[in-house]
Amino acid sequence: MLKSKAKWDFFCEKKQAFTPSTILKSLYHERGLLSKEEQQQFLQPKLSDLESPSKFEEITKAKDRILAAIENKEKIIVYGDYDADGITSTALLISVLKDLGAICDFYIPNRFTEGYGLNTNVLEQFKKQAVSLVITVDNGIASNIEADYAKKLGLDLIITDHHEVQEDIPDAFAIIHPLLSPNYSFKHLAGVGVAFQFAHYLLDEMPIHLLDLVAIGTIADLVPLTKENRMLVSNGLKQIQKSRNLGIKALKKICNLNGSITERDVGFSIAPRLNAVGRLQSARLAVELLLTEDKEIAQQIAEEIEELNIERKQIVSNIVKEAEQKVNENEVDGFIILYDEDWHEGVLGIAASKLVNKYDRPVMMLTYKEETDELKGSARSIPAFNLFENGMEIRHLFTNFGGHAQAAGMTFPFENLEEISEHLNRQILSQLNEDDFKQIINVHSSLSIDTVTEELVTQINQLAPFGMGNEEPIFHFISKPTQIRQIGQVKNHLKLQFMENGHRIDAIGFGLGHLYYYISPQSEIEVVGKLQINEWNGNRTVQVLIEDIAVNERQLLDFRGRQSAANINPYIASFKNNLIVCNDREKIYHYVSDFNDITVISYNEHIETLPHTEILFIYDLPSELNTLEKIIYKTNPNFIHASYTITENAYLQSIPNRDDFKWLYAYLYNYCPIHLNVDLPSVMQMKKWTKDKIIFILKVFLDLQFITIRDNVIYINKNAEKKALHTSKTYQKRVEQGKIEKLLYYSTYEELKSWFENSIRINSSTEEELLHGS
Repeated sequence: MLKSKAKWDFFCEKKQAFTPSTILKSLYHERGLLSKEEQQQFLQPKLSDLESPSKFEEITKAKDRILAAIENKEKIIVYGDYDADGITSTALLISVLKDLGAICDFYIPNRFTEGYGLNTNVLEQFKKQAVSLVITVDNGIASNIEADYAKKLGLDLIITDHHEVQEDIPDAFAIIHPLLSPNYSFKHLAGVGVAFQFAHYLLDEMPIHLLDLVAIGTIADLVPLTKENRMLVSNGLKQIQKSRNLGIKALKKICNLNGSITERDVGFSIAPRLNAVGRLQSARLAVELLLTEDKEIAQQIAEEIEELNIERKQIVSNIVKEAEQKVNENEVDGFIILYDEDWHEGVLGIAASKLVNKYDRPVMMLTYKEETDELKGSARSIPAFNLFENGMEIRHLFTNFGGHAQAAGMTFPFENLEEISEHLNRQILSQLNEDDFKQIINVHSSLSIDTVTEELVTQINQLAPFGMGNEEPIFHFISKPTQIRQIGQVKNHLKLQFMENGHRIDAIGFGLGHLYYYISPQSEIEVVGKLQINEWNGNRTVQVLIEDIAVNERQLLDFRGRQSAANINPYIASFKNNLIVCNDREKIYHYVSDFNDITVISYNEHIETLPHTEILFIYDLPSELNTLEKIIYKTNPNFIHASYTITENAYLQSIPNRDDFKWLYAYLYNYCPIHLNVDLPSVMQMKKWTKDKIIFILKVFLDLQFITIRDNVIYINKNAEKKALHTSKTYQKRVEQGKIEKLLYYSTYEELKSWFENSIRINSSTEEELLHGS
């Protein structure tokens, strides 16, 4: 049994049958697209359907001020942010201002020394540089103090932003914000979307050539890809494909992106590289990349950014390993809080997200600032726990705190750590039950393997670009894999292969390589994942990108006859509560490399009080079936690992027949006493019998007291009582051993698994009857 990591929430009933044509109709229905007109608008989003930017409050006032500044040759600063949305917003507005003839420059605050948003010290520097107009992009709506300071300095401030509006609005010259514009109906533009509409209004025409920047910033900021964002991104992805922006072209080259560009290409290749700059140093470099008109410089900057991204990945990997070690060394809380003075604050949000996915807990990761005795970092949450609301309840304990339901940034005095931890743990444990901690995967429907074709994937991809509000459909499959293997340089990915009615598809689970040891090839597996077209060496195949896996049955890991360290140690390392049952404990030490979390017992030990175990290793065959039955029932394992082999081969070596026993008895009766070492070889040659066969018959005779053996000499007991052969313990043991080998070694996988299941079920029923007297 392998439990799914997340809860699967099905839009359609699991048993509902689908064909490629009905799937698309169901996907329309899921998105509320009921009419042909709605479906057509969704499939072919048009820029002409964008609302007029004139509907933004104060946009005319802002335009007039900028045009006046241009006419009067005033210095203008575009004040951006260090994430991909802020970077693209900055590059977009600077490009438009330069086209209009403005004297302008941009400023990106340093994440580490200045933090997010406007900064009074920087505003003061602007004043000294004779700047008269500051325009924010992707920030400013929470900068009340800074807006007042700008006004005091005589700086006009125009704020363009999309973040949540606070209770008090900054006293700025003008604010362009969807949430403060009642006549502008779409409220979910990214910062770059707001900047684009502002640019549209400034130019009196839509700057379509800048849609590549809009698509990158919008996808990176994880805003809902519906309505206007869908229009901007759909057309922006096409613009990236043919972009003349030298910086974007250089990024595409670095990312090996050719041909059509998807939202996945932006979200997993382009945007992370832009974000990496601001995470490790000043993001100004990323803006310069998007503004340069020199091909060589663009390539140089792109290569520098690539190096920063590689460094960022390594830093994240190291921090995650250290954080996992900290978690594993302590009892896991409802809310995990970790800190280290050497952790790089620029990547803590990424690291926290990885830990949330692993532990299904909100995670706050912090770096310690010795100079101020403060902790600073980021937190990520699970869907069931609102990080922002619960954090705001103890706002007084933070120096700085901001964010939303699933993500937040914070700074606070080190002395407040314990109180913050106690409060958040108390809140989460009072609000959630155990099941609430599991994350939710929304599954559209269950499909059979043979319905998944390239045509189906092409139809589904008509609904792209996918993102928040228009999630890429996830489907459910249930089948027995024809192949299971680990892939990747360090075997950290999982590849499954399924076949139904001659139709084959592969399924890839990135980062799921560890599950290889939890899946028996003969088990029926349930997989939920997204459908993709994989292109390799000119071949196109359909594959499933695995989101989660479950096996809803007890699993048998069948290594019968392959008793080796290579077939045992990886499973011991992967499981907790390991129990090994064997005949000789000493033999185990030759195979097992690590005895942590392992219990080893032999069949002849007292086994009445065995605890439940996750995996039971059956290393040797038992001499009695009921002993093994009892162990299986008592431990009730989720996995059974069978690696035993046979030594006697009692099943294949048939028991000598009655005539064989009669012939040897008559021979002994006539020729005893005889010497074992002298006479037995002649018997073997005469009858063409094996030595084992003769020894077995002699042991039976000894049991029945037909003979005695002294000093390797056999004596016949002519006065022995007549007894049936089957009353001999040796005879009975051979019969029993043959049955055991037939059942446990020579049986099919299904027969053996059925016997294990029955051992648990039958013993459980017997215990119930004894308890209740029925």
